[in-house]
Amino acid sequence: MELNTKARYAVMAMADLAKYGAVAAVPLSAIAERQNLSLAYLEQIFLRLRRAGLVASARGRSGGYLLARPAGAIHIDEIMKAVEEETRLTRCLDAETGCLNDRRCLTHGLWHALGAHILAFLENVSLQEVIDGIPAAKLPERIHRREPEYIGQ
Repeated sequence: MELNTKARYAVMAMADLAKYGAVAAVPLSAIAERQNLSLAYLEQIFLRLRRAGLVASARGRSGGYLLARPAGAIHIDEIMKAVEEETRLTRCLDAETGCLNDRRCLTHGLWHALGAHILAFLENVSLQEVIDGIPAAKLPERIHRREPEYIGQ
């Protein structure tokens, strides 16, 4: 599965906001510079994040954006839904349509199950955990045991 840039940028920008916006509003230009992201693209993303109630805007000289809720209360799946990113791994567009026109492909169940695992993981990881490092208890044993760089510590 490969996420589009919209989802990756949204999560990166929200993580930046969580890290640097605890005291005051953060201008999008600062996020764009720190994360090496397009300011114009961030403006489009933040419009969706604001509509979803994940960020609040502040006007004026010290204007910018703030998290609408504490970082521990915002989960990654919410960010992805706000920018309309799905975790669907099958070719099927919906439950009614098959991968191969009127029927499902042989591997449909595999990819559908993997998508469900990914969604469950994203629903259970908060923005604060992205900043602090994903707790080992939330990671598969294989990653926890052999690849500590994935947990952000």
